[in-house]
Amino acid sequence: MKVWARVMRAHRIERDAVREFPGERPGDAAGWNRVLDALCRPLDLARPLVLDKHVNELARFGRTAFTPGDFMEHVPFDRFELELFPEKKPERGG
Repeated sequence: MKVWARVMRAHRIERDAVREFPGERPGDAAGWNRVLDALCRPLDLARPLVLDKHVNELARFGRTAFTPGDFMEHVPFDRFELELFPEKKPERGG
């Protein structure tokens, strides 16, 4: 699973990071917390609170957005977005 994280302010990307994680997509908030820990550290961000809304959006649409209200401390941006890259399907030989 490959994830693109971007920090947005005034509809512009301020910082971003792309990371690849082994295995399948997490299905719960605890699994996504581990992914967010790895993504937020290089962006120098506190980890946002993962709500059921975020887990459901990631499962259904492959993307979600966190607003400043999803963070425990003040953040100087408008949105923190996560987007999953589509999985490559193995090519069939023959």
